[in-house]
Amino acid sequence: MSSENGAGGGAVGEGPEQLALIRESVRKAKAPKAKPRTWRGAALAAERPVARVVVDKGVLHLDRYFDYAVPAELDEQAQPGVRVRVRFGAGSRNVRAGRREGGGLIDGFLVERVAESDYSGPLAAIAQVVSPEPVLDEELLGLARAVADRYAGSLADVLQLAIPPRHGRAEGRPSPPAPQPPPAPEPGSWRRYARGPEFVAALAAGGAPRAVWTALPGPLWAEEIARAVRATLASGRGALVVVPAGRPAARVDAALRALLGEGQHALLTADAGPERRYREWLAVRRGSVRAVVGTRAAMFAPVRDLGLVVVWDDGDASHADDNAPFPHVREVLELRASRDRCAFLLGSWGCTVEGAQLVESGWAVPVVADRDQVRGAAPLVRTVGDGDLARDEAARAARLPSLAWQIARDGLKHGPVLVQVPRRGYVPRLACERCREPARCRHCAGPLEARGAGALVCGWCGRDEAAWHCPECGGFRLRAQVVGARRTAEELGRAFPAVPVRTSGREQVLDTVGGAPALVVSTPGAEPVAEGGYAAALLLDGWAMLGRPDLRAGEDALRRWIGAAALVRDQGAGGTVVIVAEPTLRPVQALVRWDPVGHAVRELAERAELGFPPVSRMASVTAAPEALTEFLAQAELPPDAEILGPVPVPAAEPGRPRRPGDAPPGERWERALVRVPPGSGAALARALKTALAARMARGVAAQQAVRVRIDPADIG
Repeated sequence: MSSENGAGGGAVGEGPEQLALIRESVRKAKAPKAKPRTWRGAALAAERPVARVVVDKGVLHLDRYFDYAVPAELDEQAQPGVRVRVRFGAGSRNVRAGRREGGGLIDGFLVERVAESDYSGPLAAIAQVVSPEPVLDEELLGLARAVADRYAGSLADVLQLAIPPRHGRAEGRPSPPAPQPPPAPEPGSWRRYARGPEFVAALAAGGAPRAVWTALPGPLWAEEIARAVRATLASGRGALVVVPAGRPAARVDAALRALLGEGQHALLTADAGPERRYREWLAVRRGSVRAVVGTRAAMFAPVRDLGLVVVWDDGDASHADDNAPFPHVREVLELRASRDRCAFLLGSWGCTVEGAQLVESGWAVPVVADRDQVRGAAPLVRTVGDGDLARDEAARAARLPSLAWQIARDGLKHGPVLVQVPRRGYVPRLACERCREPARCRHCAGPLEARGAGALVCGWCGRDEAAWHCPECGGFRLRAQVVGARRTAEELGRAFPAVPVRTSGREQVLDTVGGAPALVVSTPGAEPVAEGGYAAALLLDGWAMLGRPDLRAGEDALRRWIGAAALVRDQGAGGTVVIVAEPTLRPVQALVRWDPVGHAVRELAERAELGFPPVSRMASVTAAPEALTEFLAQAELPPDAEILGPVPVPAAEPGRPRRPGDAPPGERWERALVRVPPGSGAALARALKTALAARMARGVAAQQAVRVRIDPADIG
């Protein structure tokens, strides 16, 4: 490859005379007394004096290896896999005595040592070996390259996600010796599932089964994952478990400690802090620990002799990385299962469309319980329409239909009651009580909010609105379009004055609550686990989640409802769930029957008819209108590619954090979807990556940014 950016690369077909030039200049130079950062005049390594380095430059047109000379003083330390610092960006004009000089210092990883370089020009020398600890092996490098190619990203960006930042004190501590494999476990609660005992037995025997597991409601899912991990360790192999957040990671961590003992596994989460996390990661890399549980970044954990990868709750948005190239945990672990020929377990209380496709394609087998087991473990689910207004004063004060208020009152006699609301906070949005048209400001069309003693204020321009009326139906009465957790807690506190009310949301997420009667108001995903299970659960404002303008609205709503209902006691113990949503809708009926698999299968059939993911491969391209048109015209897309759009991208609301894909403040962006049939996904990613690299090489990307995301989770 050529190197026009100063660090040296390789151009295929050019001769090896550069080594002779370098050695001749080195012989004429004096050995340095100290360690100059550019190693000017330093003698070269006698064997394999050329190092191939991947530099920490996450730009696509520099997504290749660069060749550097290895000074003799760094010969022993500069081994494949170590962190190095190199001079980058010197340019071909800064050449003295046959070698490049200048340029800025940049971090990188030494990939391999070779005897000769394909690049015919002068090579810069490695400036520094940051640490002799090898952190990048061939297996991790191959996985990172596969992920980068799949998501049209750069290798450097993937390595930033895969390898945690260095911590010197943690690196200096030795890791303990690897423990002996434990004995194979009994199937335990896996007996509740068809094929459950066979799956555990296959893991213990060294097999590589692939399964999509629909877990029964209740707290046993963490123990069941721990049993699968122990069975894998018993075969002499390693296991990796990835969960969406720190709370489920703590539950699997506790289950592994109970089943394996202390020091048998590593916990990789951001909550651990940089030193502990890097120490745990090094223990995995050195082979001292072969079982790992962690959150999203743990999908790249360098587990030795990997025998099992587990994803829990793959529909959670936390499994999709917010940093380029935006890999998804499920897809990365599918790659690892295929590359390492290891077992794969996709588990959840629900079932995603992607999980249903894995089963339908034959790539994985279903591990589910029969209907009798499901009915025995699930709570009773009752529905009530949103228009069923309360008839008594207490119910009206709590903004609950009569049935929901009655179930809450009865449940509080036996234990805590969970109340799930779609939003945190107070009253994010208001709408007309009659036709539900959103209430907006007459001046800027911003959303109106209720503040103080019922005064209406625009959330964008801050103007007061004293005489609002609905432009659609002429109504003058407002209702909360989505009432947040804080407001709901206040209303429930007035309706049940003798009952303590606790909230769990973004500001404060509760992990557990006691078994005493209490009202626990939570946003989706923040529900704490109750001691002995909840006596009842109320799922409010179901229409708000179902009404999202997104392809996955129904699937995501059902997943959140099942996640809350799974914390409720079974029907035999009196557990009851009330969902306030239209009873005839498909996700609501799937919750009533506790049939997430059937819902996912029907969704998959509809996606197949429409040609939407996961049946097809899709990429979203977002940019300003002119830049988007130019990019799509220049990209050499596959012949079977279909472009949908472009459509305007909604502007980010003031005060809300920008999400990936949002337009910069004050700019108008558009988005186009590029769809290809199965088998053309790699060609689509390659074409988009090539087009992006060409823009960056021309310097156009600095003025007109184009954002590409392969298989976006949110496609509208």
